[in-house]
Amino acid sequence: MTVTATSVDQSDQLQPRRTSGARGGRLLRLVPAVASALCGVLLYVSFPPRPLWWLALPAFAGFGWVLRGRGWKAALGLGYLFGLGFLLPLLVWTSVEVGPLPWVALVAIEAVFVALVGVGVAAVSRLPAWPVWAAAVWTAGEAARARVPFQGFPWGKVAFGQADGVFLPLAAVGGTPVLGFAVVLCGFGLYEAGRLIAERRRNRVVRRAAATAALLSVAVPVVGAVAARALVSDSAEDGTATVALIQGNVPRAGLEFNAQRRAVLDYHARETHKLAADVRAGKVAKPDYVLWPENSSDIDPFEYADAAAVIEDAAKDIGVPISVGSVVERDGKLLNEQILWDPVKGATQTYDKRQIQPFGEYLPLRSLVGAINKSWTEMARQDFSRGTEPGVFGIDGAKVGLATCYEAAFDWAVRDTVTHGAEMISVPSNNATFDRSEMTYQQLAMSRIRAVEHSRTVTVPVTSGVSAVITPDGRITQKTGMFVPAYLVQKVPLRTSTTPATELGILPEIALALVAAGGVGWAIGSGLRARRAGDA
Repeated sequence: MTVTATSVDQSDQLQPRRTSGARGGRLLRLVPAVASALCGVLLYVSFPPRPLWWLALPAFAGFGWVLRGRGWKAALGLGYLFGLGFLLPLLVWTSVEVGPLPWVALVAIEAVFVALVGVGVAAVSRLPAWPVWAAAVWTAGEAARARVPFQGFPWGKVAFGQADGVFLPLAAVGGTPVLGFAVVLCGFGLYEAGRLIAERRRNRVVRRAAATAALLSVAVPVVGAVAARALVSDSAEDGTATVALIQGNVPRAGLEFNAQRRAVLDYHARETHKLAADVRAGKVAKPDYVLWPENSSDIDPFEYADAAAVIEDAAKDIGVPISVGSVVERDGKLLNEQILWDPVKGATQTYDKRQIQPFGEYLPLRSLVGAINKSWTEMARQDFSRGTEPGVFGIDGAKVGLATCYEAAFDWAVRDTVTHGAEMISVPSNNATFDRSEMTYQQLAMSRIRAVEHSRTVTVPVTSGVSAVITPDGRITQKTGMFVPAYLVQKVPLRTSTTPATELGILPEIALALVAAGGVGWAIGSGLRARRAGDA
């Protein structure tokens, strides 16, 4: 009896311990999932408007930790959680006008690319010098996301969070692919270096080749960025131009659609007249040309004489050409167009936006979207058409490249203005729809990257702010507030030389994609050989 009782007592005492151990095991299994999502959030926090660019490094170090050695199913889930943690807060501005459903749908789709990257990183994590292969896999994932679906959505490229960082000069070497690759490589390298140090402290053998690879993964991006500073300059090569940016602001509420459009046009004309008066009073220098933002005249001046008269009066008052952002209809096509309006000759040159925004300027899957929410199809009754030619305005001897708003996110749309002779770049934008969200600051950071990438002054005239002047070294020298009328006037350098990034174009991205493919192929081949050996 005593023995039996003792056995039962011991059994009762052990049962809670087993339950507690099982619960603890389940909680431990959640750690990588929670860590992956938090690393994604950390990457988001590294983006503007916060100048915390360096947080991208621990974000990728942590991502490397959760993925190293994982099977493909676990890596897929962990990569998706990283993508959600990063993109959900980064893209919340897409919900400002249309509600949460499109925002969540966009993030859910974009995070699939990050999930697939997670599978690739986990696969190559077993290879020698794995941080190199893994960083190339991330860059290949960004390249895919920038192209599909609906011609891609490159928002959230790692490079766009580095405008304040030490790696910025690498944009001049190979554009956003090389800049982003360097940041991710350094992050993965930091994790690998830390892992090897821990192995050494546990008195385990650390191969010299592995230690060297980890050290180089951290050192090479940093040293490369320091060396690339020689490519960054803000000196003038073809003289200077005095440029004015007009931010007219927008009416906040209380007007119906057509009255809103006319008010926006009037506001930009009024601010231009104010600039002209200040020029006559000697308060500011007279500009060589004036840049209005995208949608500064949503009334077609070729169709409506009153709109043309407003623009013409402003141009005559300031006495120099004005680049006007308008919506025009030509040959049955709706176009987002920049018009160069001369004070004497009127409209002389035009540029039609080529990279138009899906679900904003045109509606893919219109019937499906209408079935979900009819009001969305009513908001976009007619799709915009795409332009076909790069935009470079010749203005009094200066050549001004144009990349309208959304186009600034696409490498090719900015680069080909420079290859077609642009000596400076303008990014006319309309961010009023997104209120005071972080979208404006994220887009402004893109323009700073483009300035260094192509060694050009970049101006950003915006309807409601933030408008800015960016020198070729990526510095913002002047900027406005948000939802205030303002103008900026500055003498800027005109440059004609090209950076390696401009000359190489898409080649660095192709090379890194091939490295990624080679690494994944090697990893798959090694796995198959190991499995066959095990079967034998």
